[in-house]
Amino acid sequence: MERTIIPIEACQEPCADCGVRSFSLCSVLDQAELRGFERLSHLVHIAPKSTLFLQDGLADSVFNINEGVVRLYKLLPDGRRQIVGFALPGDFLGMGPADRYSFSADAVAPVVACRFSRTAFQRYVENKPHFLRRMNEFANRDLNLAHDQMLLLGRRSADEKVASFLVGWRDRLERHGMPSKTLPLPMSRQDIADFLGLTIETVSRTFTRLERDKVIIIVPGGVRLLDFKRVEALAAA
Repeated sequence: MERTIIPIEACQEPCADCGVRSFSLCSVLDQAELRGFERLSHLVHIAPKSTLFLQDGLADSVFNINEGVVRLYKLLPDGRRQIVGFALPGDFLGMGPADRYSFSADAVAPVVACRFSRTAFQRYVENKPHFLRRMNEFANRDLNLAHDQMLLLGRRSADEKVASFLVGWRDRLERHGMPSKTLPLPMSRQDIADFLGLTIETVSRTFTRLERDKVIIIVPGGVRLLDFKRVEALAAA
C-alpha cells in the first residue's frame, strides 16, 4: 500500500547557525559559496512517521539531515520491508544515479532537514571539485555501511546481530559527538528486527537475554551498556 506523504512546513534559517555543518557535505564550502548554497535550501520540519520520499518516486529533491533519525527501507515484491539503514544528522539523502529513488525514507522521530531541488543542486556542484570530492567521500562511507549490512545479514546468531547493531550505532553516535554508555534507540523493536533480518520476537528475546546476562540494561528509550567488551566480543564473532 502506498503511504501518504504528509505536507512539510518550510522555513528559513541561516546556514551559519547549523549545528551539523562541521560533518555535513557543506563543511568544505567557504563563506561566499555557503551564501549561494543557502539560497538553494529550504529548512523543513518532518513529523514522526511522515515520509521524505518513496521508493520508485521521482527523485526531484535531495535532503541534508540536521536533526532526528530517518528510517531507510525497501519494500520487497511480497510486501515485506527490509530496512537498509538509519540516517543521522549530517547524512545526505536522495542523490542516487537514477532519476527515481531506490528506497523510501521516513522520519522515526521529528526531523529537521535542508531540502534542495535536485536540478538546482546538480547545477550548483558542477564546477566545484572540492564539493564533488566531499560527495564522493559520503558515497564511499555509504558503500562501507552497505557492506557492513550485508555481513550483518549473513550467517550470524541473533545475539551477534543485535550486538553488532549496538556497537555500530554507538560508533556512529560517537562520531557525531554523542559518546555515552546509554544508547538512545528512537527506532522501534520492529525497525531493529527489519534491519537485522530477524523477527520482532527474536529481537525482544535477545535484548531480554542480554539484560539477564548483565550485558545491558533496558532503559526508557534505549539501553545502557554494562559490559561493552562482551558486546564487542559478540559483534566480532
